[in-house]
Order: sequence, then structure tokens, then C-alpha cells
Amino acid sequence: MSFKKLIFLALFSVILIGGSMWLWRAYEERNGVVADEADPAASHDADHKNGGKHGPGSGRHRGDKPVPVLVTAVVKADVPIIHSALGTAIPSAVVAVTSRVNGQLIQVAFKEGELVKQGQLLAKIDPKPFETALAQIQGQAVRNQALLKNSQIDLERFKTLQSQDSIASQQVDSQASLVQQYQGTVQADHASVENARLQLGYTNIIAPVSGRIGLRQVDSGNNITTTNPIAVINAIHPIHVVFTLPEDKITQLVQQTHTPGSHHKFKVEAWDKANNTRLANGFLTSIDNQIDTTSGTLKLKAEFSNEDNRLFPNQFINVRLYSDTIRNASVIPVNALQHGPDGAFVYKIVRDEKGDKVILQPVTVGHTTGEIAAITNGLAVNDQVVSSGIDKLKQNAKVKIKNPANAFDDKDEPGAEKKSRRPHGAGSPDQTHKRRSDAPA
Repeated sequence: MSFKKLIFLALFSVILIGGSMWLWRAYEERNGVVADEADPAASHDADHKNGGKHGPGSGRHRGDKPVPVLVTAVVKADVPIIHSALGTAIPSAVVAVTSRVNGQLIQVAFKEGELVKQGQLLAKIDPKPFETALAQIQGQAVRNQALLKNSQIDLERFKTLQSQDSIASQQVDSQASLVQQYQGTVQADHASVENARLQLGYTNIIAPVSGRIGLRQVDSGNNITTTNPIAVINAIHPIHVVFTLPEDKITQLVQQTHTPGSHHKFKVEAWDKANNTRLANGFLTSIDNQIDTTSGTLKLKAEFSNEDNRLFPNQFINVRLYSDTIRNASVIPVNALQHGPDGAFVYKIVRDEKGDKVILQPVTVGHTTGEIAAITNGLAVNDQVVSSGIDKLKQNAKVKIKNPANAFDDKDEPGAEKKSRRPHGAGSPDQTHKRRSDAPA
């Protein structure tokens, strides 16, 4: 093969390979842009799977092709300041039921796990030994009462004889002392009778508090003492929930709770373990007097009436404490909020003669609750912010709004006053409130 043929084949190979690569690159870019415009959320997921190759402003969108995005409008709303915490339900009282006298247990009058009322009969001890003891003490009291009466009669006789100088004064004094002795004995007998009656009454074991009684710890027929618990009652009406909050979130709570004459009650909600179902509404009752130095948290206690018995002792509870409300706040979805070296910002939609584009708008965040954020500075009502497709944006990037219900009307001009309208697109604040209101109470 001649040298000229070799040069020709080499040039032909270079041209063929270069042309193939150019065609493949053009085909790939075209398909990538189409896919992004069809579904910005899918493109967003694909970028993450590719290891973040298509970061903000450096993706497949080249030249002046607009980035497909979803937007939402800034609205005014009252935003509650909610502190979320993990808590445990505890009874308002835990009482071990024991007998106050020793004896044989002859009856158990409760069912394990049932709700009992204060004063309800729970068990009974054989009363016969106590009835016998009461009868014996009552007999002694009658005998001593008779002796007292007889001594009083003798004392009156001795006083009559003394007035006639028939007996010595010493004999009268001795009889008077005997009367006082019998009076003390009779008084002691009365106390003994009352004590015997009390012991007899203790053979009926009653519920000291209302609540749910636990498993029986002793069976009928056993001899029990005052140290043997029969069962445990947990008072659950009301029931308490103990939870902790970081020390930097409790300043306002402590100030309002400890203000003299303040009767403000902070609302507390109890949610299930999955944080999907609200179980009960209650209020904050007390705050611990010291911060745990190991965790930097403070214990708090909330009270719930628990009339429907949905809270159970030692149950895991998700707690939501409402400490305050930001009135008439500018609200956006949390997923529209971005964070950079200079703080929080959003991509705000602006319109010029060339169409829609975004600018990087710094904002001040007052509070975030769930899926919404309250903005205290940087945005006005009806401003449009990007809530999806953010990863492909940069300053002054052109955009194509995929949910026109949230976009500016064509007749709206930049800077012109617009009608107040609430967003209905994905991630909009009112959608967040709707989802909250749909949660089962």
C-alpha cells in the first residue's frame, strides 16, 4: 500500500469518527432537552441519579432554551409557630392497691384492665376475725361502763357521809380517783371499739383513685399482708405527656408561664407514632426547673383529658406545641427556599420583553412549619417563586412555567398592581393547609 493511500485512509477515519460523535452528541442533547421540557421533575431525578452532573446553570439547557419550572405565588396567612418533640404518655397518678389489714383474700371483685372508679370495691378479706375482735372489745367497754357508773354512785354516797362527819376525807378522795380511773378506761374502750370497726372496714379493699386497673397480682384464697400489692391503678383521666425541647426554644414559654397573673395556656397536640393521626388536644401544664446538661434540653409536661381513652400509659407520642402565631405573614412552600453562602434565597419570576426569567432573591425566614415557610422580608404578595426545577437555574435564567395557573397573566405588566390570588399548584401553601385540615382529628 502506497503512502498516499495510508494518508487518505487516516483522514477518512478521522472524518468518519468525528462526524459520528457530532451526530450522537446532537441527538443526545436534543432528547435531553425534550425530556426536561416534558417533565421537569423526572429530569430532576435523572440528574441526581447521574451524580449531579447537571448542576444549577450547568445542565443540558444550553444557549437560550428556557428551563421548565413549576411556580407558586406568595400569599398572606397566619402561620403558627409549632415546636415538634418526642414524648411519652404517663398516668396522672400511679397507685398500688394493697390491703390495710392482714388476712385471707376471699373475693376479687374487679376485671383485669377495666376502668374503675374511686371508692369501688376491688377485693374482700375474710371479716370474721375482725368481727369477733370488735364484739370482744364492745363487751369490755360495756363492763367498764358499768364499773364507772357504780363508782360514781359510791362517790355520791361517800360525799353525803363526809358532810355528816361519818367518814374520813381520805376515803372520799380515793373514791373520786377511782371514778376518774374508770372514766379513762371507758374512753379508751370507745377508741378501741372505733379502731376495731375501722379494721373491719378495711376488709373491704376499695379503689383509692379512678383509673384503669392492671393485672391481678394475687388470687382469691391466699393470705395477704399489708405489703402485698393486689393490682396497680393508673389514673388516665386526665393523662400527662412528658417531652423535651432544646433550651434555645423555651425562652418565650418560660417568660409567659412564669409571668405573675398570667393565665395563658399553650396548646399542645398529641399525634401517633407515624405522625399521621392527631390523637388528642391538650395544654401545657408545667416546665421543669432545670436544663439537662447532657442533652441541653428541658422537660415539659402537657395534660390531656383523654375522655376517649386514645392515650395509653408509656405510649410513644409525637408532640406539637403551639407557642405563638405570626399574623399576616408572607408564605411560600419550604421546597422553594434555598440556602447559599449569603443566607436564604428564592428564585423569583420576573418578566421582561423577552419573556419569563428568574432572579436570585434574598429572603429573611421568620419560621418554618411543616411544608410552609413564613418570609418576613424580601417578598411581596403575588410574587412568583420557583418551587420545582430549581437545580437547573441560575441568575437571569430563562424559564418556561409549566403550571400557568400560578403564572402571571399575559395582561399583567412587570411592576403593575395585580389582583390577589391564591396558588393552586404543587407545593403551594394552601395545598399544605388543605392537607393539614384533612388529617383525622
